[in-house]
Amino acid sequence: MSEGTFLAAEIKTQPDDWLGVLDVLPSVATDLPQPGERVAVLGCGTSLFVAQAYAALRESAGEGITDAWPASEHQLGRGYDRVLCITRSGTTTEVLDVLKQRREGAPTTVITADASSPAVSLACPVVLSDVDERSVVQTRFATTTLALLRASLGHDLRPVAEQARQILNHGADATGPAATADQITFLGRGWTVGLAHEAALKLRETTQLWTESYPAMEYRHGPLSITAHGRVVWAFGEVPVGLADQVRATGGHFEWSDVDPLADLVRVQQLCLLRAGAAGLNPDQPRNLSRSVILAG
Repeated sequence: MSEGTFLAAEIKTQPDDWLGVLDVLPSVATDLPQPGERVAVLGCGTSLFVAQAYAALRESAGEGITDAWPASEHQLGRGYDRVLCITRSGTTTEVLDVLKQRREGAPTTVITADASSPAVSLACPVVLSDVDERSVVQTRFATTTLALLRASLGHDLRPVAEQARQILNHGADATGPAATADQITFLGRGWTVGLAHEAALKLRETTQLWTESYPAMEYRHGPLSITAHGRVVWAFGEVPVGLADQVRATGGHFEWSDVDPLADLVRVQQLCLLRAGAAGLNPDQPRNLSRSVILAG
């Protein structure tokens, strides 16, 4: 059921989408955060997790203080040199509220997929229309936005894209015991904490599976108690010493791959397709969700 969906088609384009930002970057570079600026990055849902990943990457690169906020819980009163908003549809109520309030403030940039959206007229737009999606569930817009932001920090996307291609060619078999696990916990450190949150959200949206996500060092402070036979702990990037052995001692499976964490996220997306199909669910239409959250005024 899931292989013929919009989501399946959109997942497959990602390696080319990521490399495509190398052509886009020169024309938008001055609209993105500049070295030394104090920056706030805002989003909702998946876009928030992209913001979290980028904020950690930018700070670790020494580019300047970078905070990621849910658009509904921002602290822009702290003072920033630039605000960056991420919204696929450009219609999310919480993001639009921020953009309307920021008209006279510090420079504000919005990354969106829809050039006709109201967000475009409220900030300096970076429009990634080629990676817009028909599925309610976000994949390629979010990952391509992160690829663009990583490229702006000097990351080489070519090996990342090649790893993702290999994963796509290998198919969903690469997901291992996670294909049948009754619970999955995703872990990350630094910038991959955002990816862990995104991975957990993707599976909840598409398969209604019980998933959780944490910073890896927090996992032993309570969440370890749910790990057992038939459950999986999936880590992105750096793994704390001893953690894998502790997971295995509970009877749970520890999943980790020696690839770039963004490429590893594609494995999770494949898992979404596999498990949605097995459950008879349409991953393009997750229960109770719509493409954009638009709140009544």
